[in-house]
Amino acid sequence: MTATVIPVFDVGGVLLDWNPRYLYRRLIPDEAAREHFLATVCTSAWNLQMDRGRPWADGVAELVARFPDQAPLIRAFDEGWPEMVAGAIDGTVALLEALAARGHAVYAITNFSADKFALARQLYPFLNRFTGVVVSGEVGIIKPEAAIFRCFLERYGLDPADCLFIDDMTINIAAAEAAGMTGHHFTDPAGLQDRLVAAGLL
Repeated sequence: MTATVIPVFDVGGVLLDWNPRYLYRRLIPDEAAREHFLATVCTSAWNLQMDRGRPWADGVAELVARFPDQAPLIRAFDEGWPEMVAGAIDGTVALLEALAARGHAVYAITNFSADKFALARQLYPFLNRFTGVVVSGEVGIIKPEAAIFRCFLERYGLDPADCLFIDDMTINIAAAEAAGMTGHHFTDPAGLQDRLVAAGLL
């Protein structure tokens, strides 16, 4: 008997085209100044604090205290979040919808602050298609930490050997594989479609 393959999606970079530059290209037109701001003020490491569960109000207040002259630009990272999403990655969304239409259980593990994921679900209703999802900001653990994969598997009672984990970051793929899952490094919807067909899901 062929084993069941359970697709487990990342969200940002796989289903949603998220990049803070979509917002800051408007707010900081000069590229060098924009990249300096994102490298030294609203950094990826700072954003990950909110993905881990830190309240946005706390994270913003800390940076405003450190960089008071940048306060409006710092607050924009929180308040202007929807503008950081260029939109859905339509080809991947179509695959998610096709999997759901065929009756497959479809899951997600995503690094996302809890409140921004709730907002994303309102703006992009296909995010409600998941059979189950682990949001880092809700559990206080982020990818690629091993604990988030254990949390996911235990919450939904899944065998890691059955899971096909789809992510655009190789560090997260490696962590999923270390947890016993099969990984697919997402680069484009066509490559993912080929993988899902090969797995007998489509």
